[in-house]
Amino acid sequence: MLRFMTLGPSGSNHEFVTARYLEFHGLTGKASVELVLDFDTAAKAVIKGDADYLIQVAVHPSTTEIVAKFRKHLFVIDAFVSGSKDMAVVTRIDIKQPRSLALQPATREYVDTKGLELIPETSTASVAEGLLSGKYESGLTYSSLAHDYPERFRLDEVVGTVDDPWIVYGRERLSGGNVVTWKDSPAAHAYQSELNLAAL
Repeated sequence: MLRFMTLGPSGSNHEFVTARYLEFHGLTGKASVELVLDFDTAAKAVIKGDADYLIQVAVHPSTTEIVAKFRKHLFVIDAFVSGSKDMAVVTRIDIKQPRSLALQPATREYVDTKGLELIPETSTASVAEGLLSGKYESGLTYSSLAHDYPERFRLDEVVGTVDDPWIVYGRERLSGGNVVTWKDSPAAHAYQSELNLAAL
């Protein structure tokens, strides 16, 4: 069985997207997913052989460090685009006007945070956990939280799903220094379509 690592806690967007990636490649039931709380730990585990692959959203604050720090032993072997879970600013119903907003720093530009104290969290799932425990007034997290607990939370601003780039790392360099891409991709079709229209 193949062993993949990604960012937790359970219910995280990383877990959600990793499951979609494994399903796309027909690996459901043939691969396990282990959740970790930081990518440094995951990278070292893959290098050591305690896991086979690591999946990370490319916009995560630690991505540059992971690519650079472990470049001799951990390689980018694949990249893909995936929509996230449905997201929103979720606020406790007992808070009329929140003064703070918990969020994963990579999501900061999804909403207007002017005038709010920003509380950084390791993942969007940990924002949800903080809201559930009463730790936070408001947070940028999954809209499902408000749907699951309508007596506790409301949706202040709906973000929806966001298409993010994702990176898959492994111990073996697969690119050979070449461009690795999908010639029959939706982007390739869009390029050809635009060229065909321009030629008319």
